[in-house]
Amino acid sequence: MLEYEIEKEIVRYRESYEFKPFRESVSLEDVRRAIEHTNLKPFATPDDIIKLCQEAKDNRLYGVCVNPCYIPIAKRELSETDVRVVTVVGFPLGANESRTKAQETVFAIESGADEIDMVLNIGMLKAKEWEFVYEDIRSVVEAARGKTVKVILETCYLDLEEKIAACVISKLAGAHYVKTSTGFGPKGATVEDVHLLKWIVGKEMKVKAAGGIRTFEDAAKMMMYGADKIGTSSGHRIVMEGEEKHGG
Repeated sequence: MLEYEIEKEIVRYRESYEFKPFRESVSLEDVRRAIEHTNLKPFATPDDIIKLCQEAKDNRLYGVCVNPCYIPIAKRELSETDVRVVTVVGFPLGANESRTKAQETVFAIESGADEIDMVLNIGMLKAKEWEFVYEDIRSVVEAARGKTVKVILETCYLDLEEKIAACVISKLAGAHYVKTSTGFGPKGATVEDVHLLKWIVGKEMKVKAAGGIRTFEDAAKMMMYGADKIGTSSGHRIVMEGEEKHGG
């Protein structure tokens, strides 16, 4: 079934794909509520995470994205807000065993995570081990028990058909989003990739653009071409720039 669904989407792409924006404009408030303010640096300290959370609160952002060990700090700092706590699983390579990813997910949710960004197994995808990739994602979706799961594709390593396959498999496995990048690869989000992912997943799933998004213009353009969420370490700066251009 997986192979059939993938081939069907590839044919649909070849016959009807058009590169054009999904929306004509994006407001400052749209961008503000799309940003997942991120610090996944290996040298991030507890004080850095506290600062991240404060900036998210001050700028009324959607969420923060932190490494698993910092979930309790983020949860504490954001306890009286609606800012979401997002964490990562199988990060940044995606090559952990599926049972390890599933257990990471369980621990993350027990620690207070609201959403899970998992890295798919890139090597298995490239080897066309579709069932393996499906079960890998499915194990995290099941472990998340209804919490939002985003699948990080690391698009810089994938060709067109692999990107389409990753979207199809993620959808069938029950994930809620596909996400462009970890931010640790040689290239982050591109407008072209964001548009392709959104075109493939349609209304059934959402898209998170991440990696190299540093300006208000970057974020707004990603959203015009299909991004529902923006992962960036520059959330504070993006909002300040937006306020200067469009008013607070």
